[in-house]
Amino acid sequence: MAYKFTKGSVAASTDGRINVILNKNERDLVLDEMRQFLISVQAVSSALTNKDLKSVEKIAHEAGMAAEANTPGALFQKLPLGMKKLGFGTRGLFDDISAAAKEGKEPLEIRKQLDALMNNCIACHATYRLPEPVVAN
Repeated sequence: MAYKFTKGSVAASTDGRINVILNKNERDLVLDEMRQFLISVQAVSSALTNKDLKSVEKIAHEAGMAAEANTPGALFQKLPLGMKKLGFGTRGLFDDISAAAKEGKEPLEIRKQLDALMNNCIACHATYRLPEPVVAN
């Protein structure tokens, strides 16, 4: 069980990344989560440009660990440990951004935190793939 939790459901890919093998619904859920990350990053960036720290706090909080409660356990077991670390790390960074906004930190300082968060997104996309599920005929 611990091995499965760490390794996840993976296979080699032709482009050097790791294929994470999910069923259609799981894949759709993960892709939606990634889109929501991107939407949140853009919304936080826009709010920072407008120096709207209340919106930054709210948006970042909603994208933080609070959003993780809806992740099905079966899906979580299929994700490799490195991908889980990046996902939880990203959620944690959103929480840090929310806290910084609540504390009234300067928008430029918070934007630097957002830049660091984006490095998690880049690392995940550079390391992992979510191939279309193979459907048996």
